[in-house]
Amino acid sequence: QVQLVESGGGSVQTGDSLRLSCLVSGHSMIYYNLAWFRQAPGKEREFVAGISWSGDGVRYTDSVQGRCTIFRNNAKNTGYLQMNSLKTEDTAVYYCAVDMNWGRIIADPIDNTHEAWGQGTLVTVSS
Repeated sequence: QVQLVESGGGSVQTGDSLRLSCLVSGHSMIYYNLAWFRQAPGKEREFVAGISWSGDGVRYTDSVQGRCTIFRNNAKNTGYLQMNSLKTEDTAVYYCAVDMNWGRIIADPIDNTHEAWGQGTLVTVSS
């Protein structure tokens, strides 16, 4: 069973940057598409960004387009989300997930049937 551990969250000011990491263990991540999701207080979990197993496919939600970059290092079994120009609206618990099906991991509305989810890392952005 694949396991995911997120890290890199914290408390920052608007305009700051953070890099979130997702360490994949128990299985090589080369088999999986990877995506980041977030859940703000009182809100439903939403898709943020996804990257295919090969890196050929990348997708971002409109609210982070141009501010965030998703990338992966399969040799290190780690996926990343670089977030720049952070806004208060970005405050949320951020989760990573992996899935062998690209269409399912980028689906709108989101799907909770992915192979594995991490425990989440909290990002708090204040003005």
